[in-house]
Amino acid sequence: MMAIRSLYAMKEGYDGSGVGIFLTDLSGELEEFKGFPILSGIFTNDGIKKLDQFMMAKGFMTKHKMSIKPTGEPPAGTPKRDVYLIRAYEYPSDWEGLPEHEKQKRLMLIRIQLRKMGEKDGSMIVFSFWPDTIMIKEIGEPIDIAEYLGLDRKEWKARIMLVQGRQNTNYAITLYACHPFFIQGISTMTNGENTAFVPIKEFLISRNFPGYFDYQSDSEVFTHIMHYSMYKLGFGLDAYKHIITPLKDAELEKHPSGATLRMLKHSLRPLTIDGPNCVMGCLPDKTIFLVQDSKKLRPGVAGGKPGVFAFASEMCGLDFAIPDRDKTKDFQPMKYDTVFVGPDRKEMKKWTQWEPFNPTH
Repeated sequence: MMAIRSLYAMKEGYDGSGVGIFLTDLSGELEEFKGFPILSGIFTNDGIKKLDQFMMAKGFMTKHKMSIKPTGEPPAGTPKRDVYLIRAYEYPSDWEGLPEHEKQKRLMLIRIQLRKMGEKDGSMIVFSFWPDTIMIKEIGEPIDIAEYLGLDRKEWKARIMLVQGRQNTNYAITLYACHPFFIQGISTMTNGENTAFVPIKEFLISRNFPGYFDYQSDSEVFTHIMHYSMYKLGFGLDAYKHIITPLKDAELEKHPSGATLRMLKHSLRPLTIDGPNCVMGCLPDKTIFLVQDSKKLRPGVAGGKPGVFAFASEMCGLDFAIPDRDKTKDFQPMKYDTVFVGPDRKEMKKWTQWEPFNPTH
C-alpha cells in the first residue's frame, strides 16, 4: 500500500485506467517459499480446474496458496473476477538435478502454455511463474483496486516493488499490455512511447526465443532487450544503456572504449530506441535501475536512504514514499546516466556512458 499510495500522490500524471504490480524479494507469509516457483494470475472457476489438471499432469504439487475471491462489487470500470491466484509449487521430482538454465526455460514455457490455454476462453490470465515473484494487474483506479483486493493485509509484503498506474495507451486495453512486464527474473516498466517498436520487435522475434512473442505493448520490448543482453549475450547493466541509446559516432571517437562500443552499436542497431522513454526495472540479482532515453527525456527521479530507496516519475511520489531522506542526494538522470541500487540497498550508485565500458558490469 505504501507503493500504491505513492503512486496516488502522482495522480495528475496518470489516468487511473489500470494498475500493474511486480513484487520480489518477498517477505511476510511467502518468504519461506522463495525457492519455489510461484504462479500469479487471474482465473475463472473453470480456469482453476484446468490449471489443477495441467499442473498435476506436469508433476507440480501445491506448496502454498493465497487466493483473493472478491465478494463485493468491483470499483467502477473493473471487471468482476472469480479468483486472483498466488500459488507456490514444489518442483516435479523429475526436475531434480536439472541445471538452473533448464529449470528457467521450463518455467517460462509452462507460463506461456498456460497463457495460451487461457486465451482461448478467457479462463486464465497468467502474469508470472517464477520463484520469489508475484504480479498483479487489473483495470481501474489503482488505489480503489488495492483496497478492493485487500492489499494492505500482512501477506502482501515485499522488499522490492514496481508499480505502474495506467493501462496501455497505444493499443487495445488488455492486461498483458499493462506494465510492468516480466521474463525470467527481469521486470521493467516505461514512461513514454517507443517509436522504434516495430524494428525492435522484429529483431527480437527473429531470435527464435519462445519468450519473445505476441507484443501487445510497445514497452514490453524494453524488458526483452534487457533479457537478450543478459541471458543471450552475457552482458551487464552497463551494456543495456549502450544498446538502447548508443553514443553518436563523434562521441565514440573520444570514448576510452570507443572501438568496442562502435562494434556493439553496429551489431545491435535494431535495438536502438527512439523515445521519449524513461525505463525503470529490476534485475534477477534484485538490483533496481533507472535509465533515460538519450534524445527525449521523460520525468524520473531517484532518492532514499540506506535501506530504502525509491524511483519515481515525479518528485511528489518520492516525497510520499521517503519523506525523511536527505533531499540533497536526490538524482534526476539525464541522457548519459544510469542510476541503480544494488541488492544490499546501502547506497544509490550512478554510472555514465562516458566511463570505460565493462560489458559484464
